[in-house]
Amino acid sequence: MSEPLDLAAIDLGATSGRVVHGRVSRDRLDITDVARFPNGAREDAAGALRWNVSGLFEAALSGLEETVRRAPRLAGIGVDSWAVDYGLLRDGKLLEEPYSYRDPRTARGVELVHIKRDHQALYRTNGLQFLPFNSLYQLAVDAERGILARADRALLVPDLLTFWLTGREVAEFTNASSTGLLDLSGETPEWDGSLLAELGVDPSLLAPLVGPGETIGPVTDAVATRVGAKPDVIAVGSHDTASAVVAVPARTERFAYISSGTWSLVGVETPVPVLTEESRLAGFTNEGGVDGRTRYLHNVMGLWLLSETLRTWAERGRTHELGALLEAAADVTGPVGTFDADDASLLPPGDMPARIEALLRAGDQPVPSTPAGLVRSILESLALAYARTLQAAARITGEQPEVVHIVGGGSQNALLCQLTADRTGLPVLAGPVEATAMGNLLVQARSFGAVGDTLDELRDLVARTHPPKLYHPRD
Repeated sequence: MSEPLDLAAIDLGATSGRVVHGRVSRDRLDITDVARFPNGAREDAAGALRWNVSGLFEAALSGLEETVRRAPRLAGIGVDSWAVDYGLLRDGKLLEEPYSYRDPRTARGVELVHIKRDHQALYRTNGLQFLPFNSLYQLAVDAERGILARADRALLVPDLLTFWLTGREVAEFTNASSTGLLDLSGETPEWDGSLLAELGVDPSLLAPLVGPGETIGPVTDAVATRVGAKPDVIAVGSHDTASAVVAVPARTERFAYISSGTWSLVGVETPVPVLTEESRLAGFTNEGGVDGRTRYLHNVMGLWLLSETLRTWAERGRTHELGALLEAAADVTGPVGTFDADDASLLPPGDMPARIEALLRAGDQPVPSTPAGLVRSILESLALAYARTLQAAARITGEQPEVVHIVGGGSQNALLCQLTADRTGLPVLAGPVEATAMGNLLVQARSFGAVGDTLDELRDLVARTHPPKLYHPRD
């Protein structure tokens, strides 16, 4: 039996980041959190919401130092994060910290882009669900304010960290597919030159595309000196959902997945993009997956609804322990009001309980009188959104899933998992919680020849080493 391979995953989420140490072989998939650090968009002096990506990179380097102390023979590093946000560089220097996709400036970007090409035309090439914060809308705003003319490169968040680690500027495919700037209509996805021209964006601003599993290069000498080793950096599914879907422990090809965190990414895998008008009107997006798969999915608002509700209550001095609140929510009896979990009013930070109550009233739904009741309403609404999404995906693709896999943080929420089984009428397999980090590590391990070659083999390894929990639909 070959020795397990030591690898590191830098996994950045919208509320926290971490460095994970993985020890991987054909029969082993062990992961350990080495460092965890907070993240969140913060208002700058002008009131704009921005990420402190420079601070995240410094925290990641400290995590890599600790990883090397534990595993001196660290072979590889992979980086994944949320999508669409990017940093602008000039001569390798960051011009400003990246904007957050929740900053309201993106509304102006929609106006600027749709004057040139409306969403119906965009969908025929990029296949993306309309979301006002996609990168192309943000770039349009940056072009208007003049900063784009000062930049010579735009790098999405994981590509930016990869650049700081290796000195190489690349655009990893799975995350690039979320920008709205890729043309998916041909045999080989590529940057959409005609769209860039219409938007007045210099094509040289975008880095060359690389695929998951490609070796980007060793870390720079400066990074090697800092962390104490010189591992290779491997392109993984740098869109965190792309990595999470790699680690879905599926035993059948007919499965649906819900990558449940701040957002819920609900969908199925398809061999090719679905670029039809029916698909567009149903709100589906086609994002790149590992091994050329398409992640055919719909973005549902996700556990942001719950976390922002808890944050609002805490600001008012009403702190609730989540576990106890979920237990109380499970015991709620009587009618439970539901609302559209995709409503645009729920996207920005702010008073989430008030906005949810307004949607319930507008829909002539019962308004909860207790915190537990509101939590139950949130989770019922999410489960209903999941069920509607999967029904539409089955209708459009012609493939009816046999099982729903919930991975990520939401897989720990037993009430949400059970409600999803009830609403979809399908068995739900919950876990692993750490699917994103696992998928990141598995793609790295495969590039070193330490695990099987196919996605089925990678998923089988997850199922054998981290079996999920089963929830049956209740009558």
